[in-house]
Amino acid sequence: MPDSHFSHSADRLKQIAGDVLDYAAQRGAGAAETEVSEGFGQTVTVRRGEVETIEYNRDKGIGVTVFIGKQRGHASTTDFSPQAVRDTVDAALSIARFTATDECAGLADEDMLAREVRDLDLWHPWGLPVERAIELATACEEAGFAVDARLTNSEGATVSTQESHFVYGNTLGFLAGYPGSRHGVWCALIAGKNDEMQRDDWYETSRDAAELPAAESVGRRAGERALRRLGARKIATTQVPVLFEAPVAANLLGHFVSAVSGGNLYRKSSFLLDSVGKAVFSPRVNIGEQPHIARGLASTPFDEEGVATQPRDVVKDGVVQGYFLGSYSARKLGLRSTGNAGGNHNLVLQDTGTDFAGLLKTMSAGLLVTELLGQGVNPVTGDYSRGAAGYWVEGGAIAYPVQEITIAGNLKDMFRGIVAVGNDVICRGSRQCGSILIERMTIAGD
Repeated sequence: MPDSHFSHSADRLKQIAGDVLDYAAQRGAGAAETEVSEGFGQTVTVRRGEVETIEYNRDKGIGVTVFIGKQRGHASTTDFSPQAVRDTVDAALSIARFTATDECAGLADEDMLAREVRDLDLWHPWGLPVERAIELATACEEAGFAVDARLTNSEGATVSTQESHFVYGNTLGFLAGYPGSRHGVWCALIAGKNDEMQRDDWYETSRDAAELPAAESVGRRAGERALRRLGARKIATTQVPVLFEAPVAANLLGHFVSAVSGGNLYRKSSFLLDSVGKAVFSPRVNIGEQPHIARGLASTPFDEEGVATQPRDVVKDGVVQGYFLGSYSARKLGLRSTGNAGGNHNLVLQDTGTDFAGLLKTMSAGLLVTELLGQGVNPVTGDYSRGAAGYWVEGGAIAYPVQEITIAGNLKDMFRGIVAVGNDVICRGSRQCGSILIERMTIAGD
């Protein structure tokens, strides 16, 4: 690892992890696993031309899980001293001795562990002096205000840089880790006209700061979005096509992931039980998991248990191909881990070859949703009801902004009713997708 601002080297993290596992074995653990991590970052926010906050974070930690037979105990510490390490292992062992036996407890299956840990280019340090971060945040906000005189206030512009590294090890002989980084620029502006005030924001994030757009472009986009919302009105209750703009469309993928993830499946708290092999989506929908994308925000060569990750089809022509499982949930379901302990890795929704303007034309008349409010989703039934704001579309073009409405439906119907997926892909986390056009939903307004 090149010179960095980490307090501990990768070799030091590996040494600590090895000490944890050795001591756990000495103290009678039949199996054990540990993660040793460290991270630091800087976040600067400027509001109305003044520095509002400068935050520095530096964190480290050790998590220890031990197994005595099929009894499991877990403990953690932020102290890397040898005595603290031993005390943490002893605490985990003490917890395990008082825990009920669970036949599904244990380390990942040895034959599934990653034996070759490939470099996915996830660490790009950004030597960003605080003075330069202030300059970037200031330029971002100023560019937003410069869009129009009606942009009268701000929630601020933020520039953030974060780095971390970790090592995971277990008593099956696995010991590996890697560093990562994540940097971002965010801005939120408020437009005013008479007594009306409207807010909107924009942000960009990347593993590599060199791939971020200019801070000024983020501010301008935030300003333009806030400005477009002036004159928002309510609409009458109706049933129409709904287009979810890319930043909010990723939420729909999130609901799917949750419904076909192990914990919800074995607890039978999902509306998509026993869905493998079934047509859950429109035939136009194809979703893949791509954990090895270079510099991907959710890329990883192995999951939180050391299981090797693999590219795979999750949905093909609308049909579910597999779940998201860690070792424990897989055993509860009588299946094998899919390498998803800790979540999904770069879920990619394939577009249907249509740009955003084409989606509007395909919809012709309906609702474009750019903001979702509330948490009105029932994971057991799939019932969906959320506050929303966006734009009314007529003749394949945006007509005027709308607000104070509720969109409602059922996720099963929504997934089957996907008409098209745009190529206007936004990637801000573990799910990558463009805007999603749904055939029909209920809009509750006046």
